[in-house]
Amino acid sequence: MAEQRLGVGVVGAGRWANLAHLPGWARDERCRIVGVCDREPDRASAAAERYGAEIATQDYRVLLDRDDIDIIDVVTRDGEHFPINRAAIEAGKHVLSEKPVAHDYRDVRQVAKLAQAKGLKTKVGFTFRYSPAVRYLKDLISQGDLGTPFIYNAYEQNSQWLDPRSALRSQERATDGPIKVASLEGYGAPVIDIGHWFMASDLTAVVGVLRNFVPERMISATGAMARTNIDDGDIFIGEFASGAICSVQSSFVTVGNYPGIEVRVYGSEGAAIARLVEEFGICETLKMARPDDVEFRDVQVPERYYPPGGSPRESWRTLYYANLTANFASEVLGEVEGNQGNFDDGLWVQEVINAVEISHHERRWVNLPLDSAKG
Repeated sequence: MAEQRLGVGVVGAGRWANLAHLPGWARDERCRIVGVCDREPDRASAAAERYGAEIATQDYRVLLDRDDIDIIDVVTRDGEHFPINRAAIEAGKHVLSEKPVAHDYRDVRQVAKLAQAKGLKTKVGFTFRYSPAVRYLKDLISQGDLGTPFIYNAYEQNSQWLDPRSALRSQERATDGPIKVASLEGYGAPVIDIGHWFMASDLTAVVGVLRNFVPERMISATGAMARTNIDDGDIFIGEFASGAICSVQSSFVTVGNYPGIEVRVYGSEGAAIARLVEEFGICETLKMARPDDVEFRDVQVPERYYPPGGSPRESWRTLYYANLTANFASEVLGEVEGNQGNFDDGLWVQEVINAVEISHHERRWVNLPLDSAKG
C-alpha cells in the first residue's frame, strides 16, 4: 500500500458524512482519517471506530489544533459551515466544505480570499461535478466536440420531501416569514456549478421564481409540524457573457429518482445529455447527437473517469465522492495543477443563488455581479 500522507479531520458524522465523505477518504490510500467530530458523541465514536480514526470529539477545535491533520472536511448543518470554514482556514488547514460555504456570497468571498492569501486549497461539495459522465462531457465540450455551446438546461429534482411528514433536517429552514431559498441552495447549486464549468462563462443576468408547494412540514429538531415558507421548487433563466443562455430548475417535491440530475448542452456541432439518476441498477448515462441525427445515442464513458473499482452500477454517492476526495488529495499534494470546484467557484454559485432570490422578491431581472467588490 502507498504511504498515507494526508491527515483528514471530518467535522460532522451524520447521514451524508457516512454515505459519502468518510467512505471517500477511506478509499484513498494517500489519506487517513485522523479524527471525527460530532455534537453527538456516540456518532463521533462510531465513525471513528469504523474508519480507524484516533480521535472522536464534540469540539472541532480539537481537530484544528492537530499538526497531523492537513484537511478539514465540514459536513455539519448549513448554518454552521461558515464559522467552521473560517476557523479551519485561519488554523492553516485545507478545507472541503459541504454547500453552501455560507448563505451570503459576501461571506463566501471573505473565506475564499483568506484561503488564497494563506496559499490553502479549498473545495466545495459540488458532488455531481465529479460524476464520470459529467467529467467526460466536460472534456468533450472543451475539445470542441459540440462546437460552440449555445444553450445549457439543467434539472435537479426528486420527491425527497414531497411527503410533509418527511422531516427537514435543518431547523433554520423553518420559517413563517418571506420565502427563503432551500431547494435552490441545496439542489440548484450543483447544476449551477456544472453550467459555469461547462459553458466556461459567467452569468451576467438572471430572472427567476421561487415557489412553496408544501406549506407545513415536520421539523426534525422539534418533531412537530410547522409553517415552512421555503422554495421547494424554483426555476430561473440566465444570460452568459459568451452570449449563451440557460434554464435551471430544482425541486424536492417533483416525483423522480434521487438525485434527479439532468444536464443538457446544445452547441453548433452537436448536443449531449448527462442523466445522473439511479434507475434499473445504473446510476448515470450519457447520450449525444449530431446535427444530422434524429435520436440521441448512448455514449460509453471511458474507464479512466472512474475511481479504482468504480462502475456505473455503484451507488452515485460513493462513486462521485471517491472522485471528489481523490481530486482534492491530488490538488493538495501537488500531483495535479489547479484547484477546481473551490471556494471561488462556490462564491460564483452563491452569488447567482442570491441574485435569483432578489429577482423573485423584486420581480425583475438582476444583473451580475451583484456589487463592484467581486473578485
